[in-house]
Amino acid sequence: MKRRSWWLTAVGVVLTAIMLFPIYWMVNVSLTKTSDMRKDPPNIFPIHGTLEGYSVVLQQQLPFLGTSLLIGLGTVVLTLVLSAPAAYSLAKLRPRGGGVISFLMLIAQMIPAIIMSMGFYTIYVRLGVLDTVWGLIIADSTIAVPFGVLIFSAFMSGIPDELLQAARIDGASTWRTFRSVVLPVSRNSVVTVSLFSFLWAWSDFLFANTLDGGGALKPITLGIYAYIGNNNQEWNAIMATAVVASIPAAALLALAQRYIAAGVTAGAVKD
Repeated sequence: MKRRSWWLTAVGVVLTAIMLFPIYWMVNVSLTKTSDMRKDPPNIFPIHGTLEGYSVVLQQQLPFLGTSLLIGLGTVVLTLVLSAPAAYSLAKLRPRGGGVISFLMLIAQMIPAIIMSMGFYTIYVRLGVLDTVWGLIIADSTIAVPFGVLIFSAFMSGIPDELLQAARIDGASTWRTFRSVVLPVSRNSVVTVSLFSFLWAWSDFLFANTLDGGGALKPITLGIYAYIGNNNQEWNAIMATAVVASIPAAALLALAQRYIAAGVTAGAVKD
């Protein structure tokens, strides 16, 4: 049994190393001098490392990072504001046609983003919001909101009705019950929806390229794309940009994983 566990652990370590190798190589190239890029074989370790690529990131890509951060946070706020109350209504207030609405949310998840971007482009041209940060926030939210409603609905359906009835007996209104009871209990679902909403907005390229291709405020995905096209020989700077762009997403995943895994109603009702 111990021998079998040892082999399983070894296989897991090897598979993990294979999956993480592209990340390691990205970091390695970001620290490699331009003159050492064409060595054959390439250096496995950045023996004569340099931070020139990261210096270029701070000089040229920092505004793009700020724009992506603004779009990501805006998408999170808009997604939570729209999806949490909608999910509470579907899960606990049970309005007429709730099943149809839930089905439409599933259908919305199946629509390809390229089709949505074409529709958004026509609408944005008429409304005059093309090449704007708000336009990208709204576009990214159209993907995040249906997902958020489905996640919130699944979490909130598990909240005991006795907990809500106790709040109503104490005189709490529907809105007060949602704000003071349901949302605190649904903390883990809030973190889950916020995380995925931010990651979708942070990594979005299709909406950004279609709806903000000529704007002054571009997200980091367009910054990397433009930099590769203009400087396809400066791979240390390109990889340094990719490393810096990956840090916020990696940090959020590391911080939020325990909330995602935790039970939503754990401790909500006393025994």
